[in-house]
Amino acid sequence: MQTVLISGGGIAGTVLAHWLHRRGFAPTVVERAPSPRPGGQAVDIRGVALDVVGRMGLLERARKVRTRMRGMSVLDPEGHEIDRSTESTFSSGRLDSDDIELLREDLVRMVHEHTREDAEYLFGDSVTALQEDGDGVRVDFVHGASRTFDLVIGADGLHSTVRRLVFGPEERFARHLGSYLSVFSADNFLGLDDWQVWLRDGEVGFGVMPVRDSTELRIAFGFESGPLARERRDSATLRQLVVDRLASLRWEGARLAKAAAEAPDFYCDAMAQIRMDRWSHGRVALLGDAGYCPSPLTGQGTSLALVGAHVLADCLARTPGDHHAAFSRYERRMRPFVTLNQDLITENPGGPAAEALITRAKNALSLDD
Repeated sequence: MQTVLISGGGIAGTVLAHWLHRRGFAPTVVERAPSPRPGGQAVDIRGVALDVVGRMGLLERARKVRTRMRGMSVLDPEGHEIDRSTESTFSSGRLDSDDIELLREDLVRMVHEHTREDAEYLFGDSVTALQEDGDGVRVDFVHGASRTFDLVIGADGLHSTVRRLVFGPEERFARHLGSYLSVFSADNFLGLDDWQVWLRDGEVGFGVMPVRDSTELRIAFGFESGPLARERRDSATLRQLVVDRLASLRWEGARLAKAAAEAPDFYCDAMAQIRMDRWSHGRVALLGDAGYCPSPLTGQGTSLALVGAHVLADCLARTPGDHHAAFSRYERRMRPFVTLNQDLITENPGGPAAEALITRAKNALSLDD
């Protein structure tokens, strides 16, 4: 039985663990966080990704915890409604679609519970070094003892440690998209009832979504900016930057800034894509955002992670003992799907060209190729 280390316990990593176990591999997942990560924005399961979740036996569970939005309002900088819709929202698209929007933390928790008996989980640890030889990959960890695995998969996100160790610095592959996104939770101080609000004021803007039976808000705040200097990218500095920019807003700025300052699940990072000529080297391969992050601006990151995990496990199972052939097949199958989804970033959101491209991208790959 081949052993596979998966670096990253998010959506891509846990879903891969499920499919590898089903195909006779022995997966181990190492995750820096002490437990499945809470917080994060709502994510979408679309098109062929719905088939992946269905084959995992989790489709009905996902539908039970989906968001239940009735619509949205678009506000001007003073907080006056200038548009509304009961047919679609910016976060999920059409409300009558078969797509499923749910909180990232709910999906991660669901898949972890589904796989925790089938995979070894190493929480509170991370990879520090990889050394490949003819028999496997020796992996050094921050805390645990060194171990050797047959294969290593980097599913550790935009700032992937595995990618840096094997392929080189992030700057070679990251394409900054001119903005940053912060996501955090707060009590429902706006009294929203399954109704989103969106506002843009110059170079900043936000969307607010009620969740957990409208008892809680998830706030997504974006601001235009070139790449920040390294010394300004630590969590505390980014939080203060977000707090200051929120405080300057004319509508609800003070309360939004207070929520960002106090949020236990505060997140902020650059909007960027990862574009690479290849996703594998030797016994190591990349999955999801680590290899082909499309950015949250496309709404397709979760679907790419789900589909990529299924395809990668399938390719490894079809060429037992030949990881070179498996990784090559994985790239051939996924590359057109990834390219279509990453290209969504060039289209005007909500426009007819974007809608047409989304439809193509959602279903541009067959799980049974």
